[in-house]
Amino acid sequence: MSIDALPMISEQCPGVTVSRRSPFSVLPALVRDPLQALPPEIYHQPVVYSQVAGRRRILLADPVLIYEALVRNADALNKGEDVRRALGPALGQGLLTADGAHWRWQRQSVAPAFRHEKLMGLLPAMIAAAEKTRDRWLESGSAIGIGHEMMRTTFDIIVETMMSGPGGIDVARVERGITDYLKPTGWVFALSILDAPDWLPYPGRSRARAAAIYLRSAITRMIAERRRKPDGREDLVALLLAASDPESGRTMTDEEIADNLLTFVTAGHETTALGLAWTFLLLARHPEHEARVLAEIDEVTAGEPVRPEHIARLAYTRQTFSEAMRLYPPAPIITRTATRAFPLGGFMVPQGAVLIVPIHAVHHHATLWDDPGRFDPERFAPEQAKGRHRYAYMPFGAGPRICIGGAFATMEAVAIMAVLLQAVRLRQSGDMPAPMMKVTLRPKKEAEMLVERRA
Repeated sequence: MSIDALPMISEQCPGVTVSRRSPFSVLPALVRDPLQALPPEIYHQPVVYSQVAGRRRILLADPVLIYEALVRNADALNKGEDVRRALGPALGQGLLTADGAHWRWQRQSVAPAFRHEKLMGLLPAMIAAAEKTRDRWLESGSAIGIGHEMMRTTFDIIVETMMSGPGGIDVARVERGITDYLKPTGWVFALSILDAPDWLPYPGRSRARAAAIYLRSAITRMIAERRRKPDGREDLVALLLAASDPESGRTMTDEEIADNLLTFVTAGHETTALGLAWTFLLLARHPEHEARVLAEIDEVTAGEPVRPEHIARLAYTRQTFSEAMRLYPPAPIITRTATRAFPLGGFMVPQGAVLIVPIHAVHHHATLWDDPGRFDPERFAPEQAKGRHRYAYMPFGAGPRICIGGAFATMEAVAIMAVLLQAVRLRQSGDMPAPMMKVTLRPKKEAEMLVERRA
């Protein structure tokens, strides 16, 4: 069959399951928790087609089709209106939200900050931030909110490694601002599907706007000060200040630098913090895996304090974090909009269709994982991982727009786990908290854990 003869995806396409959910159930679910708006069929079918308020949505859970769409047809996709409306007011046109040439030169500008040799040089700061958290816990000896504590720790790391210190930024207010901004995003997604005007009010809008204004003003003040008084520091701020477009030669404005710093400060520290929070909660419920992690840390460190050279050798600890990211991917859904029609799996994706890769569904898919709801770090042992399709597991996204900070986040997480678990035991009573998507996948309510000094 020629490309011209391929049918536009529809209810008649072979291999495509059609969702029959009513828009009257999908839209309220989007407001509450976008994860609950996914058609349940996508957890066991490769492709699901749905239409909500006249918008065609194609959901992909087949790794082969995900590769075809996000890699081979990347030039036919952009971030789309949903992402612009949800994240644009806070993140502007940074790496996470920009498209085309503007995205490419920004990616090129920040890439040197994430080279392997650069990341290795950041490990002492990661370990120091984890030690600060450890000492605070040992001193207080009380229950902690694990999500809040991991946010605080990863924020310390990202501002120290990427910005050479907070520079007057109110850390607690930034954390509150990110939560306030993300909380009403379900409303934004629902109103975007309905093509409602941007100005339409919704619950939480005013607080979200105030949070976005604070986040941007705090960052832009710091950038202006660095531009006014260059100090020779070699961090992400310095890279962005010196960056120039290879085609036009222009440099970034303060607003564009703020866009990218906000992307790393918000998306960067939040996703790693959530991955760690879920990891500690899972280990508390699976003492057999916790014991293996502890044994590995003891063997690698020989009982001495964690040092940078230990981190690469903590293989099972890294597997544990990877498995937690499978069960609870911090960024659980990828969306793209087709800027032109293109062939995919025996049908044509029509221009304007919204392509959805529900990472949470892919990571729990009945055809891709044995007993997908079970916590099993052995899935990421080298031999088991070898036979798995690259796009069956993608906590950092996929294709040209894969998260540039994936290696940073994994290294950071392993360092934090090693330092904390060497010194403390974390316990949690009650049920595992339910996840809820507010752009990222958070526990529905803050999970408290008891801190015990390890003998």
